[in-house]
Amino acid sequence: MNPHAKPLALVLALAGGLTLPMAATHAANPCKPAAAKAANPCAAKNPCAASNGIDPQLVTRPKNYRRYVGDAAELSSEGKRLWSDSRLSTNGMSCNTCHQANSAFQNSFAQPYPHRVQMAQDNANMKTIHLDEMVQICMVAPMAAKPLAWNSKQLAALTAYTAEVQKTFKPTGGGANPCAAKNPCAVKN
Repeated sequence: MNPHAKPLALVLALAGGLTLPMAATHAANPCKPAAAKAANPCAAKNPCAASNGIDPQLVTRPKNYRRYVGDAAELSSEGKRLWSDSRLSTNGMSCNTCHQANSAFQNSFAQPYPHRVQMAQDNANMKTIHLDEMVQICMVAPMAAKPLAWNSKQLAALTAYTAEVQKTFKPTGGGANPCAAKNPCAVKN
């Protein structure tokens, strides 16, 4: 076997001269159930667009929930660092993979939590959600990892930083076309 065959095939695929199967170039969607409905034409490429793929118990605040409490500025700073840390995932993604420069958020992200989030409803059948629960959904769905410990500094930090990001978010009129976006997590809601 030619040791250069795969790189050449990849070069040809990138140049448009050869079509490779999706599995050869992209990791499988960890949230997509076996018999997913194809309502979103981009769902096959979107790790955030699975339907009811997350057990709500994994991402719902537990009874007697006590979050980690620390200095707000320190938590936000740590959250900013974690935002780009792909080691939190099992597939090389980070929060920043989908949310660079405030992208891939629904217009509802501007609303105070708890509120309805389409991704939470679609993936975990949750009608309303708190911000820390949304962080947990992103950990499980697009990032293909286990949820963070509910009383962990990591969860508190990511939640604090996400709240800071939320303050600078400006909703767009009508939402973006999910197929036009380069971002793998951009979904139209």
